[in-house]
Amino acid sequence: MNTKIEIKTEGSGLLSHPDKVSGNRGSVYDVVTDRIIAMLEAGTVPWQKPWKISTGLPRNLVSKKPYRGMNVLLLHAMSYESPFWLTFRQAKELGGSIKKGEKACPVIFGKRQETEDEITGEKSHYTVLRLYSVFNVAQCQDLKNVPAPAAAPSTVNTTAEEIVALMPKRPEIKHGLAKAFYSPRADIVAMPDRARFDTEAGYYATLFHELAHATGHASRLNRPTLTESSGFGSNPYCREELVAELSAAFLCGHAGVENTIQNSAAYLQNWLEALQADNKIIVQAAAQAQKAADFILGTKFEDAVVG
Repeated sequence: MNTKIEIKTEGSGLLSHPDKVSGNRGSVYDVVTDRIIAMLEAGTVPWQKPWKISTGLPRNLVSKKPYRGMNVLLLHAMSYESPFWLTFRQAKELGGSIKKGEKACPVIFGKRQETEDEITGEKSHYTVLRLYSVFNVAQCQDLKNVPAPAAAPSTVNTTAEEIVALMPKRPEIKHGLAKAFYSPRADIVAMPDRARFDTEAGYYATLFHELAHATGHASRLNRPTLTESSGFGSNPYCREELVAELSAAFLCGHAGVENTIQNSAAYLQNWLEALQADNKIIVQAAAQAQKAADFILGTKFEDAVVG
């Protein structure tokens, strides 16, 4: 059964406003990747920014549904106090408007579609990506019934320790090793002793990273970026490493743990080169990272949303 991705920009809502994106194939990937590259060039690693745990993850003001995957990174990087976002059309429907000079943030939504070959009857699936533009409520005026940021429920409902303990099909975790790593062959997560870490947060951020790798094992999500990896420096490894970094960031945010920040020149340059060489890597890695985080948390979402 084949899978393909069809790029489509959404003409409704905000994309008919000043932030309209061209309909050229690949524009969804281009818009998102260019935005992340700009952050890296400015010295900011968007998946390792401190999380605002007190207000929870970003969500749509109208539907109250949380944004996921790539959208969490994009919206969180905007650094607004309120977690609530909405489209130009939604703001208008609530009696408000966008403040003059405010710029929107892109978000991605994906919907799986099915087609059937007229001759063979073979079914194939593809994902339609739609790019929307949203504004934070702080960028709007005259909105009705907007909750205060403090009214947003926190994402912290389980501790980091509980997340690890409750992970389904969790691999063996061995402490006392000189460095942290995951061994796919042995299906073991190796960790230095907790005392070797400067902070509790640093310990769990590292452990989340290695557990994210473990979700790719054939007995769990069977992720090609792990199962087909040929070692450090290969393209599969680069993708897999990004999946683990993003997944760890999602888990840190969920648990209220401050992610450890690594932003050396070499580290930034490594990801800059990867994103410049492949405009799909960050979007696809974020989708896989969300699946990895969901697996570790034991949560399921019926709607498969890319981003």
